[in-house]
Amino acid sequence: MFYLYYKRIFLISRNCPNYKYRLTDETLALLRTFQSLAWKQTHSIYMSYHERLVDIYTSKKKMTMMPVKINGNDFKFSVGKHNELQKAIIEQFAPRFAPGAECLYVGDTIEKDLVKNTEKLAELGFEITLHDKMPDVVLYRKDVNWIYFIESVTSVGPMNPKRLIEIQDMTKKVNAGKIFVTAFLDFKTYKKFSEDLAWETEVWIADMPEHMIHLNGDQFMGPR
Repeated sequence: MFYLYYKRIFLISRNCPNYKYRLTDETLALLRTFQSLAWKQTHSIYMSYHERLVDIYTSKKKMTMMPVKINGNDFKFSVGKHNELQKAIIEQFAPRFAPGAECLYVGDTIEKDLVKNTEKLAELGFEITLHDKMPDVVLYRKDVNWIYFIESVTSVGPMNPKRLIEIQDMTKKVNAGKIFVTAFLDFKTYKKFSEDLAWETEVWIADMPEHMIHLNGDQFMGPR
């Protein structure tokens, strides 16, 4: 029994060899009264303190979630650069370059299928299986029948020729005009991947939201 409390008290990170640890007053009292008549009371105090810390940490974690409005509904992304970029795609890219578009799919780094309109995707001709790797964001603009496949890139996964073929194979039966976009947070990240990007695709950089880079010869953004 004592061993279990010992494990909880002295949990030390292997990645921080120089980190200094010290016992709290509650933990010290717990150790001093172990197997004594006062154990029950100090144990109760310690557990109460421990549970309050759990609540505080959980509360802080919830507060760091990023609110985002998708298709008029409120959602929350977990914190991270990838989701920060996805939030920018939905809130900044879509109104500028896909006005009135509906988000048919967007994942989260924790909740994979945060939004997934399976019925509409199937109606458009998607062949969706558990093994398919969906683009990070899929938008559909009904007024012009355009569908946007957008990769949110912070470290891996741009619209390179291989990725382009994968999505085209997955959407062979989709009759809507297809637009392929790679989104980056900043120009520095774009330059890192610029040589890998496929022709006939688009680039959007969140730091410069009003502009697009078109890798498609003499045509501007539009379906192929």
